[in-house]
Amino acid sequence: MTPHAAAARPAVIRKAITGGIAPNLIDYAATRASFSWESARAQLDGMRGGGLNIAHEAVERHAQGVRRNQTAFRFLSVSGVRREVSYAELSQLTNRFANVLRALGVGRGDRVFLLCTRVPELYIAALGALKNGSVVSPLFSAFGPEPIATRVNLGEGAVLVTTASLYRRKVEKIRAQMPTLKQVLLITEEAVSADIPGTLDLGELMAQASETFETVATAPDDMALLHFTSGTTGRPKGAVHVHNAVVTHHATGRYALDLQPEDVFWCTADPGWVTGMSYGIIAPLLHGVTSVVDEGEFDAAHWYRILAEERVSVWYTAPTAIRMLMKAGAELARAQALPSLRFIASVGEPLNPEAVWWGQDVFGMPIHDNWWQTETGGIMISNFAAMDVKPGSMGLPLPGVEASIVRRDEKSGAVTVIDTPGVQGELALKTGWPSMFRGYLHEEERYRKCFAGGFYLTGDLAMRDADGYFWFVGRADDVIKSAGHLIGPFEVESALMEHPAVAEAGVIGKPDPVAGEVVKAFVSLKAGYVSSEALRMELLGHARKKLGAAVAPKEIAFLASLPRTRSGKIMRRLLKARELGLPEGDLSTLESGA
Repeated sequence: MTPHAAAARPAVIRKAITGGIAPNLIDYAATRASFSWESARAQLDGMRGGGLNIAHEAVERHAQGVRRNQTAFRFLSVSGVRREVSYAELSQLTNRFANVLRALGVGRGDRVFLLCTRVPELYIAALGALKNGSVVSPLFSAFGPEPIATRVNLGEGAVLVTTASLYRRKVEKIRAQMPTLKQVLLITEEAVSADIPGTLDLGELMAQASETFETVATAPDDMALLHFTSGTTGRPKGAVHVHNAVVTHHATGRYALDLQPEDVFWCTADPGWVTGMSYGIIAPLLHGVTSVVDEGEFDAAHWYRILAEERVSVWYTAPTAIRMLMKAGAELARAQALPSLRFIASVGEPLNPEAVWWGQDVFGMPIHDNWWQTETGGIMISNFAAMDVKPGSMGLPLPGVEASIVRRDEKSGAVTVIDTPGVQGELALKTGWPSMFRGYLHEEERYRKCFAGGFYLTGDLAMRDADGYFWFVGRADDVIKSAGHLIGPFEVESALMEHPAVAEAGVIGKPDPVAGEVVKAFVSLKAGYVSSEALRMELLGHARKKLGAAVAPKEIAFLASLPRTRSGKIMRRLLKARELGLPEGDLSTLESGA
């Protein structure tokens, strides 16, 4: 892959430290050389007997210290109610929830599933369950009944925390299909009665519970989190994470997100996804900062008001949201003064160069892409606050993370490291970082296939340039093989997005009897543009000029919107299945209406 930037843009956005808040990572080489995961763990409290518990580090470490009165969460409800919870109050509330679980006979290792919108009870339950030594498994509130039942059964869920309305709509009729589910705790809602047979009122239980609880001294390798990630065709995979992951959460919050004590942080991801748990709950609490939590759905004007009114200083969001903000126009962005905002980061799928430059143009700072997976548990490669940004690049590996480009022999399974810059291969990580997943639940063989030669093999194709920056090419099963060329869809999508009419693009390989595959692109347009044959030809010409005839799409189709997962990733495999009339596979994470 050859990184492409708009013709008038330089290839690099240069950084300069000119005063104000000094970034946590300034000298990259020196920090990497001196870093060790042992020293990173030493920055946390730990517990008696060598124990380690995420909730102790995230809550109690601050609640018993100088930041006890600092606001931990600032909850903004859809009804307009604003609620602030200090670290001291969060300690009391999570103690109450842990006591609720203990009184119900729910203990160490038992699985607690969460099915809620972004209400305070979700955050309290997650941390309280971790204090109790229980395993937390978040579910996205927009899931339908079948995906909920599938995940609860795979995870052998003992407890479900949800709202009365979600229970009525999504759980009640399938309750009998989840034999391990012993308790359902309902969050009180004003308009919906929580007096439902077979359930318990969480509000009443919390009121009766003690505010005193001794956090369970879990071992570092005890299971803490169970995150489900969809397979391309089969059932979802349950990625197992342990309490030791907290060391990665702390280090990456410091280096990749540059969290500092007085920051107001906003992670827009829902805790139903790994980003919303790792960086919407755990990492900011570890650093004692204030997190903004907005219950509402995306609305561009509303988001800009939050950034301004809540004085957000560090903002972590997704490429889909950035593209939607771009679609809404720069004028709307510039209508709000954002003097507090100092750092913007993005994750979920690769961030197109045009979006990185848009941040520079509109906010006066680039949007910093980073890369990680559900399986890695935390950020692995990042664009850092003090370092130059190459728009379109994932950035550089975190201190303590050893990333390589490798080639795997299909027959022997042997792994060869590719040292030559600019050569595509599979992105691989040397094993040993604390948040590495410890298994796919009940799928040991599937888990073992992810490792070879001391590497975790990510399934993502990438390349590394001469400066050590990594560039995403595509998922191994997304890469297009056309007339001897290997074409990464992200490169083609990024080039199309440089055209002023294009809001989003998704690219697939379409079978061709001569070339093997040809590139077909699906695009949605920005407001004010209308699909036409003339525009199609213009886009084909634009892509051909940017990419060359061998790489440019041969076909372009217009769609009102592209199919995405609920976490914002474009579902290329679904575009391909619909184009070719193939089975669509697991659609449990498909965004409603896509």
